[in-house]
Amino acid sequence: MTLAWSEFTTRKPPGGSKSRAARPLDDYLALCKEACDGEIARLYGPGERDHGGLYDLILDYPLRGGKALRPALSIATCLGLGGHLEAVLPTAATLELYHNAFLIHDDIEDESWWRRGKPTLHIDHGIPIAINVGDAMLSLSLQPLLDNVERVGLGPALRILRAVAKMTRLTVDGQALELDWVRSNSWRLNDADYLKMVELKTSWYTFITPLQAGAIAAGAGPERMEPLESFGRHLGAAFQITDDLLNLRGDPLEYGKEIGGDLWEGKRTLMLLHTLRHAESQDQARAVSILGKRRPSAGGELDLTDLLNRLTTQGELSESGRATLEAHLRGRHPAECKGLDEVRWLYGLMHDVGSLRHARDVAAAHAQQAAAVLATLDWFPHSRHRDVLADLVDYVHGRTR
Repeated sequence: MTLAWSEFTTRKPPGGSKSRAARPLDDYLALCKEACDGEIARLYGPGERDHGGLYDLILDYPLRGGKALRPALSIATCLGLGGHLEAVLPTAATLELYHNAFLIHDDIEDESWWRRGKPTLHIDHGIPIAINVGDAMLSLSLQPLLDNVERVGLGPALRILRAVAKMTRLTVDGQALELDWVRSNSWRLNDADYLKMVELKTSWYTFITPLQAGAIAAGAGPERMEPLESFGRHLGAAFQITDDLLNLRGDPLEYGKEIGGDLWEGKRTLMLLHTLRHAESQDQARAVSILGKRRPSAGGELDLTDLLNRLTTQGELSESGRATLEAHLRGRHPAECKGLDEVRWLYGLMHDVGSLRHARDVAAAHAQQAAAVLATLDWFPHSRHRDVLADLVDYVHGRTR
């Protein structure tokens, strides 16, 4: 059952006793996630669980947690422009389903081991099943978008469908570009190349399309789409750069993904590209050589290193014991795979040439540009819902420091 608009904007989030004023963004995101989880369960829940466990697995990633950022952006935009929750909730749930389908496929492509603090779906259930679950999520997302005809009318429903179709195409274009850079070991790339890839891969499906879909569900005209696109583009750039930074230095339990995974995968992040452009020639050559190596396969050094990190953090492994095991690992990994010392050297080089500071500066600049665009949206009334967009800019900006 969906929540009424009035109930949604007044009730307290589940399980929290802290002051709402102290955590307005967190509380709003929690309400959106509760509403979105309920809608996903309604669309793909118990009545459908007779297909060999497929629908249980469809609910796996969405119900693991996460911030429900994309649904929240759709809901806040729709409600902030005078729309109703019932008009946008199926679309918001669909965008969350797309997000989790992309995550399943990304985890396979990146050979990732952890997602939201738990083993990735392909590690738990195997690659064939994980691929099929991701495919199922993408195919099942079409029906709610078609059902929008009954909720918002034919014209707006088609506009939302076109927006999601564009989002899907641009996202896979961006993913293909990033994968090709890794495959070909490309490195003569600049900030503009990276930002274009991020716009395609991240900004459209994380920010631009959720904002635009929410506005369309509220009845906004085509003239409102361009400023929302600009806002989402800058916010997406700041968000992705910061996410890349957190991948290097975040808390594994809070971040929910492998720390340092981007370096093992050889992803061309803003700071890595900055490092390759500014390093001394001998360091540059060594870095390119390391990046040309593949990451260790399942059960290899990366998995064991992650286990060592966790055991040491929990006080269950001494530093001397860790050093002994790491020395053993260094003697075992295949020559064509990246080694732990090589990944650590890459991180040190990024720090030495000022690449982390450069990335934080670029992220902060885009967060400031997003705030400037939001300030020009005089047709978006001031409300709790608009405050969510402003708070999100502040949140992303804060993560860059």
